[in-house]
Amino acid sequence: MPGPLAGIRVVDVSAILSGPICTMMLADQGAEVTKVEPLQIGDLVRAGGYRRGGLNALFVNANRGKRSLALDLSRPRGREVLLRLLEGADVFVQNWRPGAAERLGLGEEQVRAVSPRIIYCAISGYGQSGPYSKRRVYDPIIQGITGHVAVQKNPDVPIPDLVRTVVSDKSSAWTAAQAITAALFARERGAGGQRIEVPMLDASLAFFWPDGMMAHTMMDECEITGPTLYQLYRLWETADGHLIYFAGSDAENHGLFRALNRPELCEDPRFATMDARSRNNAALGELLMQEIRKWPTRELLERMVAEQVPAGAALSIEEMLEDPQLRHNEAVFEWEHPQAGRFRQARPAARFSKTPQKPGRMPPLHGEHTGELLAELGYDAEAQRALRAEGVIA
Repeated sequence: MPGPLAGIRVVDVSAILSGPICTMMLADQGAEVTKVEPLQIGDLVRAGGYRRGGLNALFVNANRGKRSLALDLSRPRGREVLLRLLEGADVFVQNWRPGAAERLGLGEEQVRAVSPRIIYCAISGYGQSGPYSKRRVYDPIIQGITGHVAVQKNPDVPIPDLVRTVVSDKSSAWTAAQAITAALFARERGAGGQRIEVPMLDASLAFFWPDGMMAHTMMDECEITGPTLYQLYRLWETADGHLIYFAGSDAENHGLFRALNRPELCEDPRFATMDARSRNNAALGELLMQEIRKWPTRELLERMVAEQVPAGAALSIEEMLEDPQLRHNEAVFEWEHPQAGRFRQARPAARFSKTPQKPGRMPPLHGEHTGELLAELGYDAEAQRALRAEGVIA
């Protein structure tokens, strides 16, 4: 059975990660996605490491399910090809800097002239206007501005640090994909085509806000304060390693005390209730640090699980890939590419009961489908040879 977006055609001229991850999500849900790439190396991500047979890991992880068209959009004939492709499209995604689309003749007005009902999604770093809008930007810069770096502090070594994955790019991709599907739904209800703008700055801040801004949301004086979630998050040192637990309720904290063989703490007026623990958080933290260090990791983890305390190990990447629950969920799957060989990826997480999403075609080689796509647009072999001779296609 086809996925929920079967029949939706997406033209994607975006590069790096925010746009490509967005359109990969749409492809997983059944959309037909054409990735339009520059000549020579294509999407800059293709130049990265961990490469084999014309593909590399980062490109693979952001571009499955798509066909690749290598096209020079700086040439009039290249734009002509793209506009012909857009005539039958439902969605156009670009993440160029503000003004670039208009200079190429691919702004919203030009695109809507050939496809009036299209959903035009423009992802940018800072927004389409404003003091930073013309600046080049990548994920870690956005992290720094939106508060992510400020709260990445280990209490034992309180030096701020980056989140060491592209959290701003990925939150922007998820935001854009959700907005696109919402716009498609609105179009079905009569709203017509529309423009979507997704500044990475705004998407990253919105992603950070719910917990990251706990101490800065209420603008009047609070009756009760206490630690924020990012102050509570930490690795705990055991006798032979580390583990992670998070106890939110009274019942979970009491379970923790019993797991540590300190049941008397359940009745201690400093720690018995949530309000009391909030007022005595520093003392509790010091006590727990001492107690947890007495136990071997595996034994304490088993005791915590038995007491219904949310807890887990800090797995290495190799251990994560063998985790029994992830294996049960079939959360990782493998491909066999004729040039790149075997590789593995995370399965799309949402499970649809009637319109299942699933990985579609393998990630494309640069320009792999150029001839196929041009033939579908009506360019015969002679016309394709002429475009290739002009340097419009690879």
